[in-house]
Amino acid sequence: MSNRLTFGEELGFKRQSEGFSTKAIHLGQKPEQWNSRAVVPPISLSTTFKQTAPGVHSGFEYSRSGNPTRNVLEACLAGLDNAKFAVTFASGLGTQTAIISTLKTGDGIITGDDIYGGTNRLFRNLAANMGIEVQFVDLTDLKNLEQSIKPNTKLVWMETPTNPCMKVIDIKGVADIVHSKTKAFLVVDNTFLSAYFQRPLDLGADIVMYSLTKYMNGHTDVIMGSASTNNDELHEKLRFYQNATGIVPSPFDCYLVNRSLKTLSLRMERHFFNSVTVAKWLEAHPKVEKVLHPALLSHPQHKLALTQTFGHSGIMSFYIKDASLEKSSKFLQVLKVFTLAESLGGYESLAELPSVMTHASVPEAQRAELGITDGLVRISVGLEDSQDLIKDLEQAFDSI
Repeated sequence: MSNRLTFGEELGFKRQSEGFSTKAIHLGQKPEQWNSRAVVPPISLSTTFKQTAPGVHSGFEYSRSGNPTRNVLEACLAGLDNAKFAVTFASGLGTQTAIISTLKTGDGIITGDDIYGGTNRLFRNLAANMGIEVQFVDLTDLKNLEQSIKPNTKLVWMETPTNPCMKVIDIKGVADIVHSKTKAFLVVDNTFLSAYFQRPLDLGADIVMYSLTKYMNGHTDVIMGSASTNNDELHEKLRFYQNATGIVPSPFDCYLVNRSLKTLSLRMERHFFNSVTVAKWLEAHPKVEKVLHPALLSHPQHKLALTQTFGHSGIMSFYIKDASLEKSSKFLQVLKVFTLAESLGGYESLAELPSVMTHASVPEAQRAELGITDGLVRISVGLEDSQDLIKDLEQAFDSI
């Protein structure tokens, strides 16, 4: 790495580790594993594999249980998070379902209060119906975590930054409490930052999970999830549920995500630059009440973000001043470069209203408590020219 400071270092973030891009390009990709010596790993679409004798095979028997293309992706994913193992699933929520399946009736989950709406729904319905107790806690204050621990606590689940309020949580601080005061394991949903900007396992997490749909794939054309770990027992359980429940990704989707990882570092740096440029512009706009972006000095956990991450992605939220549902809707509907749509992390810029879109399933009282109002807009800043994005936001503000 050159002596020139990166964009993240100029803003005070941690220095990016050397070799990340090399690992993304080469881990699991050796041409020697294929008879053809293909430089780009081929897509293995076969559902079944010939056995040399009954019960004797060459590593693959049925594609749900294991697939060469999936193995390539999992090897690469594990390496990017400094993990021994990675297990992929058909979606991010599929990954969460497998993780919850490692628990049993009577166990308890402590989770952050501000989390993805689908995760909130999964905990409130699926986990609760399994007889698992779920507590929603503001994890920005570690005392809240300590006070919430019970003898049945078996899983602590957190996002950082959180969705959609962008709260940053001390991963090492949470991990130290979980491992010293419970027999639980800690899962960090790292979807918002990707393995490029944050590596939770290095900070004490037991599992790092992703909706690979977002930044890790980055092209808005795949639904997939993954979980990486250094814990042999957790890996064996996740591998079992991957096969037993059948929530596996297709070989073609695995091929696409593996392809996308090759440009992850380049994409994330552009997302980072664009999002900071847009965030600073928004913060100065008279029709914006507040911008939620960890790279801004105004963010309440800005200093913490600098100590545990290498930068930030394109995701942020902001409040339109004196906004009603009608006002926010009009703002979003007149955007031209930003697309009004759910999801995030693709090369294109997206904008949405969490209160009636991604977080509509969150109980109204909890939305109000968190500040997920009709004036809160979440944007995923893409790879377009930043000035075009600013011009688009400007004309949208002019319309309200």
